[in-house]
Amino acid sequence: MAETGDDVSVGTYLDAILDHHRLRAAADARDLGALISDSQDAPPVRGFRDAIMATEGIAVIAEIKRRSPSKGDLFVSLDPVEVAAQYEAGGASCMSVLTDEDHFGGSADDLRAARAAVSMPVIRKDFTVDLRDICDARLMGADCVLLIVSALDDAQLADFHALAAELGLDALVETHDEDEVERALAVGATLVGVNQRDLFTFQVDQERAVRVAASLPDGVVRVAESGVRGVDDARVLAAAGYHAVLVGESLVTSGDPTRAVRSLRS
Repeated sequence: MAETGDDVSVGTYLDAILDHHRLRAAADARDLGALISDSQDAPPVRGFRDAIMATEGIAVIAEIKRRSPSKGDLFVSLDPVEVAAQYEAGGASCMSVLTDEDHFGGSADDLRAARAAVSMPVIRKDFTVDLRDICDARLMGADCVLLIVSALDDAQLADFHALAAELGLDALVETHDEDEVERALAVGATLVGVNQRDLFTFQVDQERAVRVAASLPDGVVRVAESGVRGVDDARVLAAAGYHAVLVGESLVTSGDPTRAVRSLRS
């Protein structure tokens, strides 16, 4: 399957995204110790996991997403302040903001602006490949960081998860199958996402989260990611034991984000 607008396979495109971030990280000469020290002095975080658990019914993590590698432009000219306010008005519990600029059109400025406009906690949605990325998330104002199991080895996953905790950040550990869930649990993850989109084919399997739910033990906050098209999908995922759904494309393209979030919450 070819990526829209690029003469490469989607798998190769994903590899290129990760390589891009790893090359940038390798060229980053900033002192990690100084970054950690600065991060520890950052303003208090808002509890991301706590906000989900405090929500009656299924929580909505509403995403600010300008474009997608698989769908192209979604809402490139969106105003993060306006969209964040609409999400909050609809009853979203948390917000996700894409900060990958080259591939998703996001930025740290989007995150800062969106978070300043609302009271809910925010996850930095990006490819975390270096310990400095976690510090950057804290310094730009994020309350949670995304760790993608398939993009990290076990040592990285453990180190990144530990640093996030040290800096006061929640970590949403993203998985795609039972083996990845096992790896997430091995580092002590208590906030686990199941992404229904295969990161190499970019195809969505609407039944993936329901299948994988059985491998998630009690005490773990469960987040279903991707492929949530509306209230019917949200109901199925809630019945499978998910505490939250992370929704982006269907919200930013809805024309009425407040109403779309409210419908999911119903």
